[in-house]
Amino acid sequence: MYRLPSIILFLLGILPILAQSPHGNKLKINCAQCHNSEGWSMNYETIKFDHNETEFNLDGTHAQTDCKQCHETLVFNEAPLECASCHTDIHNMSVGNDCKRCHTSQNWLVDNIPELHEENGFPLIGAHSNLSCIDCHISETNIKFERIGNECVSCHQDEYAGTQSPNHTTSGFSTNCIDCHDPLGQGWDTEIVNHDFFPLTLGHDIQDCNACHTTGNFSDASPECVSCHQNDYAGTQNPNHSSSGFSTNCIACHTTNPGWTPAEFGNHDFFPLTLGHDIQECTQCHTTTNYADADPNCVTCHQTDYNNTSNPNHSSSGFSTDCASCHTTNPGWTPATINHDFFPLTLGHDIQDCTQCHTTTNYADADPNCVTCHQTDFNNTIDPNHTAAHFPTDCVSCHTTNPGWTPATFDHDGQYFPIYSGKHKDEWNECLDCHTDPNNYSVYSCFKCHLQSETDNDHSEVTDYSYVSSECLRCHPNGDN
Repeated sequence: MYRLPSIILFLLGILPILAQSPHGNKLKINCAQCHNSEGWSMNYETIKFDHNETEFNLDGTHAQTDCKQCHETLVFNEAPLECASCHTDIHNMSVGNDCKRCHTSQNWLVDNIPELHEENGFPLIGAHSNLSCIDCHISETNIKFERIGNECVSCHQDEYAGTQSPNHTTSGFSTNCIDCHDPLGQGWDTEIVNHDFFPLTLGHDIQDCNACHTTGNFSDASPECVSCHQNDYAGTQNPNHSSSGFSTNCIACHTTNPGWTPAEFGNHDFFPLTLGHDIQECTQCHTTTNYADADPNCVTCHQTDYNNTSNPNHSSSGFSTDCASCHTTNPGWTPATINHDFFPLTLGHDIQDCTQCHTTTNYADADPNCVTCHQTDFNNTIDPNHTAAHFPTDCVSCHTTNPGWTPATFDHDGQYFPIYSGKHKDEWNECLDCHTDPNNYSVYSCFKCHLQSETDNDHSEVTDYSYVSSECLRCHPNGDN
């Protein structure tokens, strides 16, 4: 009776031990999914465990591998995940321990070598695309791929050091080969030198580097024109560059076209070569071999033109030898515009023929007084008769320079006697109403209007009164009472 409780206690203590899984506590599945009820043997036909739900999918050759090859113990999660745990690293850790970077679970063949190199920053293009791995990855075995770096010089130091045309080392060339060589090319002849600092175009399109780089050091070549073209400069005679003091900077006048043409003297702004001065032959003005001594004064080139001009005669007229004071640089010297502001050639004086006023060959002796040209006009004018009236010969005292002498304004009120204002305004019709002698306007009479009987009566109490016009003006200069 007392033995039953003891048996129960024994069973309760041993059952947990017997029921504990040999696969460890991480495998949380029903035993019947893998084992049958008749024993612990595996039932592979009914097994329901999906290995792809773990951290290691079974694909390729891994799906055909016996579980015990990876799971050496019954605790399945103790099986390592790293490739190197099962696979011997025949590359001696030269490419790392992650086999799947290069290999798949199907086989050990590697078919993504270009992609792998591109991921590592060194794409296999151009001449590099046809190389065998061992051409670059040189080691004691053909399957040990030591890292050699992505820099060109890692493989091509010997080519760099051994190149003599040009000598890369003494020239200070970059060890980054792609600075000059095309990485897509199949050899070293595919050069792509970046020579933008000195463009190799037109006359500088030179294939032989040694034509300019005359020393073994390519970095010491001077970009100055004269460093290559001193002989051209010194040997040029038309014009002589040396004696003319021309700049040795060829581009000041020349492009890089072969043959030095076209050439244009760039900075001739101090004496613009335009219009009549658009001269192609330098020696027309530069008569000596020293171009620097050419005189910019007009008369230097145009003395003969000045001397031979007769309409008007420039020499006898005393005209300035500074042609620009009257002429532009248009061919033929026309149009010419003399500064005649001292006597404005406007309105009635807008005369195109200089000889109408300048009657002698010496233009400097022309008289600016009106009567010099207009004496005949003055003498022939009868309404009023300027001569008889003793008018001044200074035409501008009454006339403007409008053609036809009109309008004319004679200041009779201010200079002589008020007839346009005061009591005599509107009391006359023509000059002869007062100036009774048409041949002598100095003769005048007050008595056409002022009769003697009325005048005597008005002056009966005036001492020394006399009926004489000059006396009237003496006492009544403003025409008042």
